[in-house]
This record gives sequence, C-alpha cells and structure tokens, in this order.
Amino acid sequence: MTELSHAAAAIAVDRAGHELRRGRPVLLTMGAGDRVLVLAAETLTEAMLAEVMRLSADGALALTASRAAVLHIGPTGDDTILLPLADLPAPDAEKATLVRDLADASRDLAAPLRGPFTRIKAAAPESARLAVKLAKTAYLLPAAIHVPLAKTAGLPDGLLTVSGESVASYDLAEAETLVPVSQARLPVADAENARLYAFRPADGRQEHFALVIGDPDPTKPVLVRLHSECFTGDLLGSLRCDCGEQLRGAIRTINEAGGGILLYLAQEGRGIGLVNKLRAYQLQDQGFDTVDANQRIGFDADERWFLPAARMLQGLGFGTVRLLTNNPEKVKGLEACGITVAERVPHKFPSNAHNEAYLAAKRKRSGHYL
Repeated sequence: MTELSHAAAAIAVDRAGHELRRGRPVLLTMGAGDRVLVLAAETLTEAMLAEVMRLSADGALALTASRAAVLHIGPTGDDTILLPLADLPAPDAEKATLVRDLADASRDLAAPLRGPFTRIKAAAPESARLAVKLAKTAYLLPAAIHVPLAKTAGLPDGLLTVSGESVASYDLAEAETLVPVSQARLPVADAENARLYAFRPADGRQEHFALVIGDPDPTKPVLVRLHSECFTGDLLGSLRCDCGEQLRGAIRTINEAGGGILLYLAQEGRGIGLVNKLRAYQLQDQGFDTVDANQRIGFDADERWFLPAARMLQGLGFGTVRLLTNNPEKVKGLEACGITVAERVPHKFPSNAHNEAYLAAKRKRSGHYL
C-alpha cells in the first residue's frame, strides 16, 4: 500500500470505530460485492438490534474463540464463532440484553449465562473476524453483531462504509503513518538532560512518545525501554501492577547508563484499553490470573505489536538496541519489525502484597524473566 492508501485505511477504520462506540452500525464491504452490517455488542440497544434484524434473517453474534469457550461453545477450528441471533434463548425484546451479557465476562457472575446454544454456524466468514477486529480497534469488547445483506437490500440513512481490506490492514496502516509532530527539551526527575518527541498516526488517534535521554550515539546499540502506557500505574500509583516502578526505574537506569530512549506507547492494558483492563481487574478479583482474565473477556493474553516502536526508533535514527525488558516476546516482536536487539538488559522490581499474583502469572504464564 502507498502512504496515501495507508492513511485512507487508517482514517476509515477510526471513523467506523467511533460509530460503533456511539451504538451506530457500519457497513463492511468485502470482495465480490458482499456487504455486512456490523454493530458492537457492547453498545447494542434493543431498538437498533430490532432495526437490523428486519434487514436480514441471517444475523449472528460474532465472538472470539476464547470467549466462546467460556460460554461452553465447542471449538470449530476458527478464531471467530458465530451464534445465530434467531437461536439465542431470549425473546426478541430481550436479545440485546442477552448479547451484552454474553459479550461481557465481567458480568458472568451478576448475570449467569443462559443457554444452551444449540446451533452455531459451522464456518465463520472472513467478515466475521473483521467485524470483531473493528470492535477491538475501538477499544470495545471483542464481540460484534454480523448481519450479511443481500445486494439489493436497502440501507439505513447516513451509514458509514469501511472496506474489509482497510480493517485487515489497519494495524500496519497506523504504524506506517506515524510521523513526528512536535518535540521539546523536557528535564524530568532522574534525567534532566532529555527531549520528548511526539509521533502521531494519520488517523489522528493517540500519539506515541519518545523520551530521548542524553545524546545517544546511533552508531552503537542504544539502551531502550518500551513502556506501554498505564494510567492506573503510571499516574495513580496503582499497586496492582509494577508499571509505575518500571517507568521511573527505566528513566533512572537509562540516565545512569549515559543515555538512551524510553518509548511511551499508547497501548493501555497490553493493547486492550483502559475500560477493558478494568474489566480484567474485576475478573482478577474473582480469582482469575491476568492471562485467564484477558482470554475470558475474549482477547489474547497480549494484544500489542511493536511495529510502531520500530518505526519510531528508525525515525530517530536507531536500528540496533539494548532492550531493557524481562519479556522475551518484546525481543522477538521488535526483531520481527526490523530492529536488531543486541542484548536483553534485565529490568525488574520487588513485588508487593497487591501485585504478587500478577507478577507470578507474568513469570509462569507469559515467560517473563522475574
């Protein structure tokens, strides 16, 4: 894709995501003229569901396979499962409520799951996976209403259209359109000689930031920390994670080493967003570890990818790094995006009574060197 087509794809998906957050449907267009109406399960209303069900009798609830497993729906081999709306065990006037309950794992105890689900579609089309991905890009629950439309079917007024190709390529498009938009000298605690660079994608969403400490030499491996933003830990000092300590400790370590770069990435909750992270916290309070909580909601254990980080480093003139991390997946992920990792530098801090289980899960379930 060209730079212009990357930008167009990113903008189209961002606009569609905002429509889903408002509870509005969007039209997903696929090859051969196929059209699918998509709604986010999280923001679904009874009135909107009734309207779309009048357009087609073939509507279904699209869920990730991990969320479907929680609902005791057998695997089909696909990463997306389709439950026909007509077969959901609720009157039409209550289907939207059931859909929201099925999508939201944090409500599993408050609203016991209803079933059984006697019929599922044997093979989910590519459009079902893209419908779920569209909800994810809007930081909503990974569940969507998927309504295939006949080519002659009328459409609601003011319907926004997005192509399947744009949704499929969104992550790449967002990373490839990152550009530096501003920079300034920024003395910070533990590193007075520092500059902050802001990078913005073409869709105008959240910026990523690079804190360059000292004057690192681009001809040598630079000490780098990739830090995913954590509102609760970085700003509020949450004791449920070690993010705040990792952030401040990284700045100290980089400064003491003579310089380097801290990338502050807009990837709250390992890429699921703050609201969904709070849902995961509710599940952790019910006894699930951090990996199981994410998967029970319907996400992967880690939804991040590191092409934005790679493009920022390359934009700053660095291609080889010493990576400050305990996470082997960060090493693999950054190298897969074209950055050479010359060394992994350990970066860990003591646990407390509130995050012991969280850190233990990162060590046992995710392979972190803790």
